[in-house]
Amino acid sequence: STQTLPTFFLSHGGGPCFWMDWGPVNPFDNLAAALRGLAGSIGARPRAVLVISGHWEEDVVTVQTNPRPPMLFDYYGFPEHTYRLSYPAPGSPELAARVKSLLGTHGFPVREDAERGYDHGVFVPFLLVYPEADIPVVQLSLKNNLDPEEHLAIGRALAPLRKEGVLIVGSGLSYHNLRNIPDRTGASEVFDRWLTEAVTDADPASRARKLIRWIEAPAARAAHPREDHLLPLMVASGAAEEEVGRIYFTETMKGWNLRSSSYQFGTLGA
Repeated sequence: STQTLPTFFLSHGGGPCFWMDWGPVNPFDNLAAALRGLAGSIGARPRAVLVISGHWEEDVVTVQTNPRPPMLFDYYGFPEHTYRLSYPAPGSPELAARVKSLLGTHGFPVREDAERGYDHGVFVPFLLVYPEADIPVVQLSLKNNLDPEEHLAIGRALAPLRKEGVLIVGSGLSYHNLRNIPDRTGASEVFDRWLTEAVTDADPASRARKLIRWIEAPAARAAHPREDHLLPLMVASGAAEEEVGRIYFTETMKGWNLRSSSYQFGTLGA
């Protein structure tokens, strides 16, 4: 029998950050090490991965059905070699169909996209998490209404996948204000403190309420002028609603004064 997998929200860095020439010290080295350790920390190999990326929004939830997704380089102005990265993991039309069925059962209209490739919310972290690219990956879009309550509900609808060997990952950033990097205001520290408290709330209903009303948090709009990179967290949380949230990785980047965190919901279970 397949063990129930945890879910994750990963702060995936910025653009092709792990492959940039930063000089003597790459400020993303610690995050890279955490991503490389993720597969081992789970304790089981998933049969497939479902990624909700902060870089894909549609008016209706849309699932990637391409069996061989190409690369989608949705970043701009970076060195030429960063546009030669390759992540040839197969897609999974079977998983895409299951996702569509689960969401439809819970009243969500779902579209299919047979052309879309892996955006950098997928290939940037997963080149480190599963570098062999031998586990099927399917992307699922956000809804462009960016409603936190609805995205928690999307996660709830997807929860059965965890017992079917599917690793559910929200890929975004816990702090996403590109105009305030380095963080000269302390907003990332203030918001991260609130977010971690919300995620680790032992009462599932309380955690959901806090995440739904995230805009009321200290420094909320300073941390997320637009919440596209926060909403993948709601899906990951909703898919493990009755289970404890914990910090997977957190750091304040030296020189940038920028605090960001990644979270895990639940643990490997029977």
